[in-house]
Amino acid sequence: MELVLKRDIAVPAEPNVGAIGRTRSVRWALASLSLSMLLSALGTSIANVGLPTLASTFDAPFQDVQWVVLAYLLAITALIVGVGRLGDIVGRRRLLLGGVAFFTLASGLSGFAPTLWLLITARAAQGLGAAIMMALTMAFVAETVPKARTGSAMGLLGMMSAIGTALGPSLGGALITGFGWRALFLVNVPLGFLTYVLAHSHLPADRQGTTPTPARFDVPGTVVLALTLAAYALAMTIGRGQFGPLNIVLLLAVALGVAAFAMVETKVASPLIHLAMFGDPALSTSLISNALVSTVMMTTLVVGPFYLTRALGLDPAAIGLVMSVGPVVAALSGIPAGRFVDRFGARPVMMAGLAAIAAGAAALSILPATFAIPGYLAPIVVVTAGYALFQAANNTAVMADVPPDRRGVISGMLNLSRNLGLVTGASVMGAVFALASAASDIATAPTEAVASGMRVTFAVAAGLILLAVVIALAGRVLVARLALPNDARER
Repeated sequence: MELVLKRDIAVPAEPNVGAIGRTRSVRWALASLSLSMLLSALGTSIANVGLPTLASTFDAPFQDVQWVVLAYLLAITALIVGVGRLGDIVGRRRLLLGGVAFFTLASGLSGFAPTLWLLITARAAQGLGAAIMMALTMAFVAETVPKARTGSAMGLLGMMSAIGTALGPSLGGALITGFGWRALFLVNVPLGFLTYVLAHSHLPADRQGTTPTPARFDVPGTVVLALTLAAYALAMTIGRGQFGPLNIVLLLAVALGVAAFAMVETKVASPLIHLAMFGDPALSTSLISNALVSTVMMTTLVVGPFYLTRALGLDPAAIGLVMSVGPVVAALSGIPAGRFVDRFGARPVMMAGLAAIAAGAAALSILPATFAIPGYLAPIVVVTAGYALFQAANNTAVMADVPPDRRGVISGMLNLSRNLGLVTGASVMGAVFALASAASDIATAPTEAVASGMRVTFAVAAGLILLAVVIALAGRVLVARLALPNDARER
């Protein structure tokens, strides 16, 4: 008779007894996690398309209206590691349910906000709920699926994240056209309610006693880290790529914040982040690679619309159709990417993903505009498919063997590295594109200037991916070396 593992003890399996029920429960649990990831990612991009409408509705300048987007982004960036650690301490199921409920309530408040500043406040609250959902969703994978299927689950979640981020502008445009700007936020209410019901019914209960001694939440470290991350996000977003005195001051504050955070973490009894974990080359290289890849992926969203408009002369409808190829490829690639990870292992698939992204970016840096839409889409398909491979493999490599009492904080750090990459890509790569185009206003730049700017920008992007490859390879060498006995290392 077949043996199955139950609480680490091999016991005879009773054929088909409860198997169907367990399978259904796992599927519904994954459905709730997928919706959590989709909603939090959708909230990142859906409001962008509504900024002109909000400026007109509230009779406010763009500098004020952009805080509808920035408040959400800042809340996620500043809080995602802290809420991940809080989930490790108080219980991930309990906190995730609270995060989904908070996100849903804040979405409703955003939709009914009577003033701009109440809308911005509600969006910050929505960002807190999204931070909880992002940080804890991947942490739940180890508790819901067998280890042999971790890659498939990570591929599914990566697919939902990519779809949510890329779907936002097109869905937002349709909602504004049909129902007005309030629908941008109210659409989350029924979806959030469904997510809560599924999560409440099917996520596994919190384990008691996962740590030898009760852990305390690191309030000083959390506050310092949150302020530091918020300063970085502001430095990268204020000025829209134009670095001025305020941006420099914020970056100096970031440097001081990093030093202060390191000092605080060495003094508290239960630190938010054990600084020694950065001595693990596998974790450190995965986080750095994740940030670099996310920076490049944001480049496609920043540069693509300008190139399609100015260099290829497409109208808005055609641009939307071309840009929708990314979400379609992400949807088709996510689950197969996860299955590849389960079959071939995380590291080989991660390297294959990096190679594909580098090849696609390099192609975009050399293909002339005369290749038109096919010349743009073919590399984008390669880049997006490579990103799906990388995400599934990298997330699996990081989360597969994390101790239960640290899954929340490690998942938060993984999501943070991605978010920092997106923020950096929007600012730095946008500035590279504007500089390479040599135009005072990129929206009215000549065709050849925009095409040249795109080629230079993606050459830089290809270089960033090659750097990620070098870092990943160096990490593997260090891991292998650390696995050797001491006398072998010294030879």
